[in-house]
Amino acid sequence: MRSWLALLIPLCAWAAYACWPHGGGGLAHGKPAVGAPEQHAIAQGHPLSIGHFTLQPRASIAMTARVLSREDYQLDELAPLAPTDLALGWGRMAQDKVLGKIRISQSNRLYYWYADDYPIPRKEIESSSANMHMVPANDDMATKLRDVRPGDIVHVDGQLVDVRRDDGWHLDTSLARDDDGPGASEIVLIERLDERQ
Repeated sequence: MRSWLALLIPLCAWAAYACWPHGGGGLAHGKPAVGAPEQHAIAQGHPLSIGHFTLQPRASIAMTARVLSREDYQLDELAPLAPTDLALGWGRMAQDKVLGKIRISQSNRLYYWYADDYPIPRKEIESSSANMHMVPANDDMATKLRDVRPGDIVHVDGQLVDVRRDDGWHLDTSLARDDDGPGASEIVLIERLDERQ
């Protein structure tokens, strides 16, 4: 009986970890990400239509980053377009020794971090991580996005977009890495998404 319990407890713990979609600070499933996202302004991007939404491209973006946390949404205004937010980190915000001292969470389309003692300067934490509203450009990107988990190293190519809905509701993307609070999240139209090993 004890041998079954000894086998069952670790198995249950592993299953809970594998299925849990949130959280942060786990081990990366790949090499640490380096470098900030590459971003280039789009002077006159052509609007794109997805359902009742119009997306206005503002900049191209390419990044390799570590997934710090993930939160899925179903009921808010942005959910039909961007069902998932990813909190992403790069540079030292992709390293285990740093993330082990930072608690990370997401809710209400925002990303929160807490540290009793800063493992790196506060400004670096803020400029080397961001909450991003992820908009799959097609079904293939939607499938890949569903498979992303905290700890993954991912490469994303896409566009930062402002969003307008037919009834007038709108939300603009952040174009900066050093802002925070409401309105500081990037809205990313994902055109390519790869997990890096």
